Amino acid sequence: MRLTTKGRFAVTAMIDLALRQNNGPVTLAAISQRQQISLSYLEQLFGKLRRHQLVESTRGPGGGYTLARKATDITVADIILSVDEPIDATQCGGKENCLGEGARCMTHELWASLNERMVDFLASVKLQKLVDDQIEKRSPEATGNCTVDRGRLLLDRPEKLPGLFARRVRFLFIRAMERRQTVS
Repeated sequence: MRLTTKGRFAVTAMIDLALRQNNGPVTLAAISQRQQISLSYLEQLFGKLRRHQLVESTRGPGGGYTLARKATDITVADIILSVDEPIDATQCGGKENCLGEGARCMTHELWASLNERMVDFLASVKLQKLVDDQIEKRSPEATGNCTVDRGRLLLDRPEKLPGLFARRVRFLFIRAMERRQTVS
């Protein structure tokens, strides 16, 4: 049994959305760019997520997607099942005809039991938990790169920050340091 990219991408996109929706609706183009997922693929996935009432869409300028329910009320199983991702380790797809007309294979109960446990596990993992894990990974304690003081970002080692945002922050940090030196 393998979880396909459909399920993985749906969960990844939902984490991204939950992390950023406090600033308003999030565009699929932004998620696509950050997560390196095809925009057209995201459009298909979010159509299914919307039909299953996990996300809501807002049209027009400033539009995008937000969660339809609280992240604490959405499970990984909800996400995976909403994009038609089968959670099934049996060879027969649960039809109990592994060997043909109504005949089950000798290990059918084993795989059916595994299915139940997988669904139970995925149903126990809340989207909020995954979001919290991502926030924790980015926290100053986890990275040692920055702290926040009275709403200002204080960088301990700006050269260690990765990505485009980090390059912009490093540029602004260096520029501020140069200004301080010219004023002194």
